[in-house]
Amino acid sequence: MAVTTRLTWNEEKTLQKLLGNVSLSLLYKSSVHEGSIEEMLNKCNHQGSTITVIYFPNYIVGAFLLGNYPQKGEYCINQNSFFFSLKTETTKFLNVKPQIVSEKLEFYSSNHIIFSLTPHDSQVFIRTSLKIPLGMKYINPTNYLECEVFRVEGIKDAKGYIRRITGVAQFRNKLLSELRAYTPCTDLVSEIKILLLGPVGSGKSSFFNSVKSVFRGHVTRQAAVGSDVTSITELYRMYSIQDEKDGKSLPFTLCDTMGLDEKEGVGLCMDDIPHILEGCVPDRYHFRPQQPITSSHPTFITSPSLKDRIHCVAYVLDINCLDSLSFEMVAKFKQVQKIVLNYGVPQVALLTKVKEYHGVLQEDFLNMNNSMTSQSQITKIQLILKIPIYNILMVENYAPEWEQDPLKDVLILSALKQMLRAADDYLEDLPPGVTDEVAGMSQLNMCD
Repeated sequence: MAVTTRLTWNEEKTLQKLLGNVSLSLLYKSSVHEGSIEEMLNKCNHQGSTITVIYFPNYIVGAFLLGNYPQKGEYCINQNSFFFSLKTETTKFLNVKPQIVSEKLEFYSSNHIIFSLTPHDSQVFIRTSLKIPLGMKYINPTNYLECEVFRVEGIKDAKGYIRRITGVAQFRNKLLSELRAYTPCTDLVSEIKILLLGPVGSGKSSFFNSVKSVFRGHVTRQAAVGSDVTSITELYRMYSIQDEKDGKSLPFTLCDTMGLDEKEGVGLCMDDIPHILEGCVPDRYHFRPQQPITSSHPTFITSPSLKDRIHCVAYVLDINCLDSLSFEMVAKFKQVQKIVLNYGVPQVALLTKVKEYHGVLQEDFLNMNNSMTSQSQITKIQLILKIPIYNILMVENYAPEWEQDPLKDVLILSALKQMLRAADDYLEDLPPGVTDEVAGMSQLNMCD
């Protein structure tokens, strides 16, 4: 009879993604194989890199070992092994060194034992600062439900690879926590509105889907996407983001529009853009390329305030199409920019479909890598749009795939964070003592 894992499909995919799209092959299962350290070693020795997974009723902990399982009495010093605790919304790590002592498999960190597994009586001893369920910190041996060991196939042996991929997951969790805790810098608005503008097929709707996917914990496709010659998006949509963790709406909204087109009378009408920036266009308004919205429209918002306005504009472009941007499309962008600049709204450029996204960030994940292959494209868009390089952002949206990638998440969250920073700078620069309504009207008057 085939031996199957206790991991759910999603849990197995999470572990595979964590280690760089590897395959997992089950070697040992305590409820099926003899519960002794000898049997575990017989099954797991000389199998290469492994993941040992321990199941509790509401929790999973385990250890990744780069290289073969240790022999009895052998003390491994491989710094690329780590202990992890896995939950739905976060993964924690601690570098460890494994050792087989008597009938136990023990893991050390800074020469202190943090994890001790005894297969024959299904018990585990844990002593770690990782956030794990109440009653499991600094405890005496506790019964676990199951222990499984997997061979990891397809792991890369490049220097620093494990450190980088675990660092990506940790940095992703840090960004998620920061954005979940974000609030606008002023009480004048309760949420930031970010307008996405770009040509047909540039990835505007896909970016919203990607942001939503990160916060929901799985890939979603709420906004329709496509690469048709005409715009898929015909409605003005204000998309809020709900957090999977507590279900609340986060304080930012992504506003999606009809795509820009180089031809006159096709795509988003230029005369609609001022009304969008002012906050006069309602959610689900149906764009008409040759007939802009007017104040006589039944859903036109006649007295918008600062909270209704756009607080940041993101120009979305396919990084692979920059070299083929027509003179007419560049002129259209400059026309849009002139309108946006007149309103004083901050602007960022969002370059999508970055296939070599693994090389975008430096080792600290805080800055772009100057030697990346896309550097020339960044320079090109900087010259076209005259946007500072720190406001040129790069992402690879979720499109055909169904599983999340921690590094994609980092780029998506970093781009969103920079947009919110730009919006905060704009709000902080408003005249002192301005009220919500006065702020909205003062900006409107500036453009009359």
